[in-house]
Amino acid sequence: MKFNFKIQDYQTAAVKSVVDCFEGQPYVNMTSYRRDIGYNYNNDCKMMHAPSYFDEEISEVGFKNASFMIDRDMLLSNIKKVQRSNNLIISDDLVDGVGNCSIDVEMETGTGKTYVYIKTMYELYKNYGWSKFIIVVPSIAIREGVKKSFEMTEDHFMQQYGKKIRYFVYDSSNLNQLDDFSSNAGINVMIINMQAFNTFKEGAKNNAARIIYSERDDFNSRRPIDVIKANNPILILDEPQKMGGSQTQKALLNFNPLFSLNYSATHSTKHNL
Repeated sequence: MKFNFKIQDYQTAAVKSVVDCFEGQPYVNMTSYRRDIGYNYNNDCKMMHAPSYFDEEISEVGFKNASFMIDRDMLLSNIKKVQRSNNLIISDDLVDGVGNCSIDVEMETGTGKTYVYIKTMYELYKNYGWSKFIIVVPSIAIREGVKKSFEMTEDHFMQQYGKKIRYFVYDSSNLNQLDDFSSNAGINVMIINMQAFNTFKEGAKNNAARIIYSERDDFNSRRPIDVIKANNPILILDEPQKMGGSQTQKALLNFNPLFSLNYSATHSTKHNL
């Protein structure tokens, strides 16, 4: 079944509000870096460079989000301008969050926040060249719902922007997806539930969470978290009020985020709205 989506003015305004917060940030396309492709061991247990096929067929070049080139004063000024246009309480300062800033987007349940943040990714890429995103959700059920939204809106956004987002659900048993995430120059999105990276949430028996922080023989002796953080991703927190614990917030910093966008109808921790 194919769905037809109507472009709603209030959703377009929500996207524009986020994009306008970064006015003055120059467009930087494809900021490259040398990827860590890891090591393996030969039969004599000697450390070797990753297999030759990495050198010949898989480039070591990765692409990450460009750093902030606007200062805190300009960022705060932009946020205040957006707040005035939306008749919101004006922020006195940037509230500490995850990355350079944490922006709260308040949307009532059922108004299409997943659609809005997918479209926001396209617009952030179009305006600033930012291309690496991680959507963090509080449960597996929400994670699957987000993945379904990407599938349903794929053709709709292809018609608008002429390109598709490469998205995948983080799977600790399929870590090679992280190399694709890092090496591709287009818009790339990883969807992850917090249990997959928060060892404190489920305790020491949370094997999936421990994997992301440990060197893996089947991942060329690399830690998955290091491969992820090299991309300086933008975090999108879906229902952040369910991820407000201090240990979860510390774990989010391990992704080395550029900034975070927090989407909810009921924000429990307030940042810059």
